Amino acid sequence: MKRSLYAGSSGGVVKGTFVSEHESRFTVWGFIKGFAKLIIGFLLLLQGLIGLVILLLFVGVLVNVSNGLAGNNDQVSVSIPEEAALVLDPNGVLVEIAEDVDPFEVLIEEAYGVTEPQQIEVHDLVRIIRKAKDDKRIKGLVLDLGSLGVASSSASKLHYVADEIAAFKESGKKVIAIGDYYTQDQYLLAAGADEIYMNDFGNMLIYGYGSYGTYLKSFLEKIKVTSHVFRVGTFKSAVEPFIRDDMSPEAKEANLAYLEVLWRAYTEKVEGSRGLAPGTVENYANNMSTVMQSVDGDFARAALEAGFVDGLKSRAEMTDHLAQTFGKSRDGKSFKHVGYRRYLASIERAQDGGDPNIAVITAAGTIVDGEAPSGRAAGGDTVAAQLKKARQDDKVKAVVLRIDSPGGSTFASDIIRDEVLAIKAAGKPVVASMGSLAASGGYWIASPADEIWAAPTTITGSIGIFGYFNTFENTAAELGVFVDGVGTTSLSPILATGIGPLPDSASDIIQQSIENGYDRFLTVINEGRGLDKGYIDSIGQGRVWIGGKAQELRLVDQLGDYDDAVAAAARLANLEKYDVVTMKDRRTRFEMLLGNISTKAVSMTGKDKAFRSHSAVARIIQEAEKQAAFFEEFNDPNASYARCITCE
Repeated sequence: MKRSLYAGSSGGVVKGTFVSEHESRFTVWGFIKGFAKLIIGFLLLLQGLIGLVILLLFVGVLVNVSNGLAGNNDQVSVSIPEEAALVLDPNGVLVEIAEDVDPFEVLIEEAYGVTEPQQIEVHDLVRIIRKAKDDKRIKGLVLDLGSLGVASSSASKLHYVADEIAAFKESGKKVIAIGDYYTQDQYLLAAGADEIYMNDFGNMLIYGYGSYGTYLKSFLEKIKVTSHVFRVGTFKSAVEPFIRDDMSPEAKEANLAYLEVLWRAYTEKVEGSRGLAPGTVENYANNMSTVMQSVDGDFARAALEAGFVDGLKSRAEMTDHLAQTFGKSRDGKSFKHVGYRRYLASIERAQDGGDPNIAVITAAGTIVDGEAPSGRAAGGDTVAAQLKKARQDDKVKAVVLRIDSPGGSTFASDIIRDEVLAIKAAGKPVVASMGSLAASGGYWIASPADEIWAAPTTITGSIGIFGYFNTFENTAAELGVFVDGVGTTSLSPILATGIGPLPDSASDIIQQSIENGYDRFLTVINEGRGLDKGYIDSIGQGRVWIGGKAQELRLVDQLGDYDDAVAAAARLANLEKYDVVTMKDRRTRFEMLLGNISTKAVSMTGKDKAFRSHSAVARIIQEAEKQAAFFEEFNDPNASYARCITCE
């Protein structure tokens, strides 16, 4: 035991230390303990060094094995059992184009039964189903859609996949849908199956389509925030949440018009697939309370009696039924099957053969200035660079610009448009193929194409420009904070804008710029579509249209899917034989591997669980992060946006 002693002397205060007699004495036991600590410390250090070396070796082996498996064409060699059912069980959100995923990691995850939510590329699903239809190894298709998420604006993607399921069924192979429950969107795909089964304690709720927003005008007034709105267009409702407490009559009119088309397409597809009488789906949705009373509040029985499912089964009973239909697996515990991701890794990707090429370039997500990785946003510089590459490639004879975007930066949109014009000037035809959403800036980049193709459920139009930001001079004043100073011109006070007010002269300048941007938008369409600017203005004003109506208004040339657009490009280029080449910036295998390792590291810490949780707090956190990302997308150098926020 140690203790300190301060003793007085003629020289002042002296500090000394006394050590107990026990501690001063050397013992064998003390030596053993000290030596043991030294050994343990050394072993821990050695363990850390060995772990680091193993990790580095593991990374190197994975990269080499992944490269060896994938080769130059991302081809992974895997075996597919004979007479197996293809299980389509996507775990993630359905998108136009996804971020890169290492195919080796896909196989590792499947081998260990680990799946993380990811982006599910609609064209991958279509290609898988299309290939399996003629694959003699595939006996049938099992739809397990419980983990598939679909954005409300992605109706055309669902219809595209549903049509491919119908074509698969026409081959004579059986399609069976199973699930604990079905969301409205999942059921659109399940409805195409020969047999649909749901858990006897499951549920299926059909509620139609809607457009609802949160309106903040009164709230902003209470906290004395000043909203500055600059827009052109009666129907440009992107800024309404900040200047109203309700949806304007014009926005309600425009939104209801396209929502009714989406709903009609949904009900017709489901009723046609299931052989139900017209009006069955709508009656079910409108009278759900009465329906539930008739079955004592049992969701599963309600779906069964309405004819939406063919039977109610437990998970074990579903597996037994699949085993009877497709045969048992080797271990006898399941049915003979192959996962769709494994099947995707086994089939050949479209290769650049000896025929002329049709290049497909995708602008998916919000259009932002600068560069952006595919699957996250449509970077103006990124998409323009891909278009330039196609223009300079002598093997490319035509281009399909695939658009799935609500628009965004007008500057970035014009950068992309310039490259489309350059391709046309080089004598190569360009076909714009609209996905689920090609509005505002999405229409801006489509307008110069030789032909524009849209799906019947494509949301487009929204021809309008807006600008918006807040200042907090009144809020600051309530807290006793003020801004004051001097400047050399009448515009100098703009330097204080934020905590200070926006000068009237600056407000006038911005509004003039927005009006000029709208006129430029009209001119872009006039030059691309040959429509009179007055006519474009009459159908513009920020109004949203849907595929069929857009064709009637001459904003779109033809109705059809992605494949129809590719065929149109071949026709315009006079090509009978051609290869379809998708142009996409891909990360190297090492970049993908490191990215995936970092993701797994976060997952191991458990910090990602809140974002996978359905708790109210986690949902609030997710929404806050979503809003933060939303505002990061507003990076136009002129603060001018052609974006349809309400239809995203």
